[in-house]
This record gives sequence, structure tokens and C-alpha cells, in this order.
Amino acid sequence: MLVEVSKQANLPTRFGNFIIQSFKENEKEHLVIMKGEISDEINVRIHSECLTGDALGSLKCDCRDQLKASLRYIEANGGMVIYLRQEGRGIGLFNKVNAYNLQDNGFDTLEANLKLGFKDDERDYKIVDFILEYYKIKSVRLLTNNPLKLKAISKDVKRIPLIMQSNEYNKQYLKVKSCKMGHMLNE
Repeated sequence: MLVEVSKQANLPTRFGNFIIQSFKENEKEHLVIMKGEISDEINVRIHSECLTGDALGSLKCDCRDQLKASLRYIEANGGMVIYLRQEGRGIGLFNKVNAYNLQDNGFDTLEANLKLGFKDDERDYKIVDFILEYYKIKSVRLLTNNPLKLKAISKDVKRIPLIMQSNEYNKQYLKVKSCKMGHMLNE
């Protein structure tokens, strides 16, 4: 795996003052947002890019709420958010919009991906192990509800639940994530 690593820089945000560092994997440029000392055991959120949720505030998902909660948690407790550039569960923005169109016509989020010829989740987490190894992290307290993320990391992993309130637009989406994709949302 050929990965370029940027210098570190300060990033003041609405959630606190962080240190950022970018990891360039081919054409994908991922971002690590850190707070506090990086020890061999650390709090981590692996967050996959969601332009519609993270930047535009879409109510169709819980991505923005999870990102905000994670940044607040990292600000208070230290750790890092690993922001991965794999939009729409890895199908890209163009296909995500097409999946949204199918959802507007009655398909759920999983069915829409399958209808477009993709797996239910096309994301890849290999870069996460590279990043954790780069910082010499041996053990992770992972902010997640996603069982795939728990299995994807080769380090010792403990889970911190990250449960968000549903709204009228994402209630069905969260139900599909729980019932069909095994997300641990009922804790």
C-alpha cells in the first residue's frame, strides 16, 4: 500500500481545537482529526465521508449527528476521528444520488445499492490499520454501532456506542441499518 502522509496542522473548529494530518492513498485523501496525546490505547471514530449529511445537513441519515457527537467526544476525552473519503458506503457521490432516487421510489438504502449493482456496503477499511500503525496505536476504543468496523480493525477493539436520535426522514433508514445490516442501535 503506497500512502503519502502530510505534515500536521492546527485546526480550530466549532467543536474545539484539533490537530489534523492527511493520508493520501492513490486518489483518495483521508483526514485524521486528533486531540490530546496519542497513546497506544486511544478513542477512535472511523467516519466515512457523507457530503449530503456532513456538509449539507441531510436528515436522510445520521452521519452528521454521529460526526458532531464524535468530535465533541474527542474534544472532551482525547483521541481521533479518522475521516475516510468513501462517499455513500463506498459507491461514490454520483451513485449515491442514484441510490437516493431509488429510495424516493420505495427502495430502502440496502435495496437501492443492490439494485445499482453494488454490495450493500462497498467500504474498505485497510487504510485504518495503516493509520493506527503509523501512530503506533495498539488498542482502540471505537465509537461505532457498525459491526463491520469492529471486525475490520486488526487491533484490540472495545466499542463505545454512538446512538443518535432518529427523525421522521431517517427512521426507516436506521431501521434497515439495525435489522438488515446488524448495526447495534437498540442499546
